[in-house]
Amino acid sequence: MEKNQLLELLRQKQLTDVIELIEDAEAGDLEELELVEHLGLLADEALNREVLRLLQDLGVTIIYVTDDEGDAEAE
Repeated sequence: MEKNQLLELLRQKQLTDVIELIEDAEAGDLEELELVEHLGLLADEALNREVLRLLQDLGVTIIYVTDDEGDAEAE
């Protein structure tokens, strides 16, 4: 999926937080993104894959953490 198509789909779904992540990545303000791998960024697996691919194409390093690491950081 092309970037413009992906952004339009995100707008239609009102996923403004994800759009902001992409804009931050384009501006060079997002270098790393930590995610719990089995949760991902979005509930829609196909859309999640496309967004993560785009972020990586924009130079963002995706760092997968375990549930334990995510819980520890939340405390």
